[in-house]
Amino acid sequence: MKLLGTKRPPIIGLDIGASSIRLLQLSRHGSSFRIDHFAIEPLPQGVIVEKSAQDIDAISDAIKSAIRKSGSSSKYCAVAVSGSAVFTKTISLPANLAEADIESQVQIEANQYIPYPLDEISLDFEVLGPSARNADMVDILLAASKNENVESRQDALESLGLKAKVVDVKAFAIANAFELIREREGIRSTETVGLFDIGHDLSTLLILRNGRVIYTRDHPFGSHQLTEEIMRRYDMTAEQAEFFNRGEPGPEDFEDAVLEPFMFSVVHQISRALQFYSSSSEFSNIRTIYLSGGMATLKGLTEVIEQELGIKTNIADPVSGLEIAPSVAVSSLTKNAPNLMVSMGLALRGFD
Repeated sequence: MKLLGTKRPPIIGLDIGASSIRLLQLSRHGSSFRIDHFAIEPLPQGVIVEKSAQDIDAISDAIKSAIRKSGSSSKYCAVAVSGSAVFTKTISLPANLAEADIESQVQIEANQYIPYPLDEISLDFEVLGPSARNADMVDILLAASKNENVESRQDALESLGLKAKVVDVKAFAIANAFELIREREGIRSTETVGLFDIGHDLSTLLILRNGRVIYTRDHPFGSHQLTEEIMRRYDMTAEQAEFFNRGEPGPEDFEDAVLEPFMFSVVHQISRALQFYSSSSEFSNIRTIYLSGGMATLKGLTEVIEQELGIKTNIADPVSGLEIAPSVAVSSLTKNAPNLMVSMGLALRGFD
């Protein structure tokens, strides 16, 4: 008999993105959480292409640097694979099945729906709860990814003496982090909310309800298009073109000639993404859309989206309202908050 519960080791939420490593580590603080460790470390261009790791050594080096800068001493991490590298499907099974029977049935269903041999994939499932269509059934979420997508991340960690305690799906990690925003802003759990995540080379529309991702779709659009346009128009190198992200002043016509057209491109991508969503079987009206990712804080972007699309638009900030440890660089943390949705959702997995 255990009289004292075993203390869980802290878990680092490690988001391995196309352009950088984002790290967060939390601890319990009353009924909320405290941010104990934080770091962002850039990745060299081409290390991750179309969500596939091309250079494990470069990723390992960036993770090592991020952990050193953060001051964390934990050896356990939660990482995620992107939605484009993951196959998901919701199935319904009889509610009276034992756990072992559910696992057997999941294997059978996976063999039917997943377009890869089972020995080539990493497979997991989650019981979502009673089915809305049939009270005698439960909904089960299947998630599968090719082994190489999971193993490349594990290899990068193991080379540093770290262990992946959790391998999640990025969309689910974002949904997990959004629950902090939902509670803070008093949004009903039954309300359907949209979240548009602007990544480096891919952007993703997620539709969230009842703590679940009910719809997600990737779109080939990202912040790299702004960088490439700066390079082309002003004959700059990739490093020079990053003046905008460094907060440095740009050419005199930058805002009118480059930034404003890019913002309207974002509006167009969101409009297009919502059109795809409107034709899905899960469609229901959304009144609010949140922006996450590195471009979410573009000055005036939320106002342009509201004006053009007629949808209330907010910035997704999973950091606001949480206590922050004295060792954490607050200015960098708050500046990068919309880009920390995945790492926040992963860090929260340590408390599931």
